[in-house]
Amino acid sequence: MLEKDTFHPLNYIMKEEYSGSMEGMRYMLKRSRSGEEDIIRVTIWPEPFNLIRTPDDLKETLDVPLTTEGVEQARLWLNEQYESRRDHWLDSLRRPWIE
Repeated sequence: MLEKDTFHPLNYIMKEEYSGSMEGMRYMLKRSRSGEEDIIRVTIWPEPFNLIRTPDDLKETLDVPLTTEGVEQARLWLNEQYESRRDHWLDSLRRPWIE
């Protein structure tokens, strides 16, 4: 689980993509634009592949404001997605690296 007191990627996201994983669920937070607004696009996908090699139908995204509050929304969503489908993510750890 991502903890509020240790999950502070906002300054990093301003310049670079921020990625990580939680027991089979990979995630990336990336600065993006939505119309005139800067946002954080949060993407999750299952192991074992990176974002580019994973088919689009296995990815999910959430857009949040590029603010401290947006980072908190992203953290809560990531934790919710992990907890609600824990078995799915853990099963992905056993997938072969070749298809």
